[in-house]
Amino acid sequence: MKKFIPLIILIVLCLFPVVIQNAYYQHLMILVFIWVAIGSGWNVIAGFTGQVSFGDAAFFGTGAYTAGLLAHHFHISAWWGMAFGGFAAMAVAFPFGWICFRLRGPYFALASLALNEVCRHIATIAEPLTQGMVGILIMPTFLSKIPYYYIALALAVLSVVFVQFVMKSKWGYYFLSIREDQDAAESMGIDTHKYKMVSLNIAAFLTGMAGALFMNYMGFIDPEVVFSLHDISIMAILVGIIGGVGTIYGPAVGALVMVAVHEFFRTGFFGLFKGLAAMTGSDAMISVAKTISHAHVLGFGILVVLVILYLPNGIVGDWDKLVGKIIPFKKKEAAS
Repeated sequence: MKKFIPLIILIVLCLFPVVIQNAYYQHLMILVFIWVAIGSGWNVIAGFTGQVSFGDAAFFGTGAYTAGLLAHHFHISAWWGMAFGGFAAMAVAFPFGWICFRLRGPYFALASLALNEVCRHIATIAEPLTQGMVGILIMPTFLSKIPYYYIALALAVLSVVFVQFVMKSKWGYYFLSIREDQDAAESMGIDTHKYKMVSLNIAAFLTGMAGALFMNYMGFIDPEVVFSLHDISIMAILVGIIGGVGTIYGPAVGALVMVAVHEFFRTGFFGLFKGLAAMTGSDAMISVAKTISHAHVLGFGILVVLVILYLPNGIVGDWDKLVGKIIPFKKKEAAS
């Protein structure tokens, strides 16, 4: 029965925009799918290969700018960015990984952090090419969110399936061996530098594809949006941690949870405090509503602390443990 659960979920997701025609909820699901692709990419390099990276913003922004620049300078459909955005991100990842994978542990993480800042400054300074802080604006291809929904769903599904395929291949075993003990992997004849490069480029490709889709969907980008350390790189790490580092479906669960938590705070508990402020006219309530709408970082922090304390392997990694806490009688039945 368990093997049919992903298929059932996929069918439900395919029917979602038909049943739920509210554009707001469709928008949230599109964001979830984009984060599934980003989280899956980060999970390959960090979760399965053990190389913690803060470089997702660099790859995401490169993919987004690839789509935007094609439309802005060459008057080519930004959808071609979906074809080239992943490869453009790999073009950034390859020389970076070639140099920086000689570093280990926190040094590589710090180098990936610097990569984000380098890309952001280049996009800000190179105004003739990128429009700088003015950003790039394109006209949306579709008025309805439904086409974007199915394109984003396809990207999310392909990301999960591709990662699952890779992890069942020889590459996947090499990645895991590097994560567990790099020195032992090298003693077995595994070219750890090469396979860390492979892992990084897979992550960059998926993240670059997500960035290109984001450009097409949102229609506007600037350096602060797509090269944001907090909104992209840190969010990608949180998606992996919450869902389950080193699990196939962890990024999908983590993306759903993180988007829901972000929206929960952004809307003031789904409009509760804004509604109370409108009803009472209280200045204090209005101030509380504004404060809560910007407190999603606090929500993320609380969630991460709870997961680390009670579900150290993430929701998917500790699923049986979580179910056992929610349905304690299941343990009794198993014992009897």
